[in-house]
Amino acid sequence: MSRIAIVTGGTRGIGEAISVALKDQGFTVAANYAGNDEKAKAFTDRTGIAAFKWDVGDHEACLAGCAEVAEQLGEVDAVVNNAGITRDGTLHRMSYDDWHEVMRVNLGGCFNMAKACFPGMRERQWGRIVNIGSINGQAGQYGQVNYAAAKSGIHGFTKALAQEGAKFGVTVNAIAPGYIDTDMVAAVPEPVLEKIVAKIPVGRLGQAEEIARGVAFLCSENAAFVTGSTMSINGGQHMY
Repeated sequence: MSRIAIVTGGTRGIGEAISVALKDQGFTVAANYAGNDEKAKAFTDRTGIAAFKWDVGDHEACLAGCAEVAEQLGEVDAVVNNAGITRDGTLHRMSYDDWHEVMRVNLGGCFNMAKACFPGMRERQWGRIVNIGSINGQAGQYGQVNYAAAKSGIHGFTKALAQEGAKFGVTVNAIAPGYIDTDMVAAVPEPVLEKIVAKIPVGRLGQAEEIARGVAFLCSENAAFVTGSTMSINGGQHMY
């Protein structure tokens, strides 16, 4: 019987690559998404992975969504907290709503999903939680005080929860991606993108599959002695 994994924001971009990688590793995957039903259906048709809709920033929705996954697929063994949003702007121009919404989804989502799934993992003495942070949570970024704070918080959340889960066979780790070739990065104007790539020692953007392979390792039996760790996958842009 295969283990069950939930990947939040799991139907597009990095999340899709993670969902597929875990499926290829033998997990039964539930891909969470927030809003785009058409793209979620296309994802399921393309990959054969079931998609489940809820807002990870909504605590009760996470409890209900994870219960639905458990009922349909089985008890959840692994959670990948990948869902995230941006509301960029300098502090001078940033509204409270821009601050709060990014914190609610990006950091709050990690708490909500852990509250829903960690108790069962602890009881069954096995679990994997992987939180997707960011290079900008490590190094900061102009115009992203909300996003950088949320992602930095994820790194602290990871270390603290790892200490709670260790004796119960539950590992908690993070991955901090650098600039990855996704639709979001593709929307950056070419001159700006060239400047970004120029700062990456390996000389290129990362690929979503490279992040997914890191997640797949951390969710595997081979990573049982890895917990409280942040894996930086950024082409050497920030050595932390």
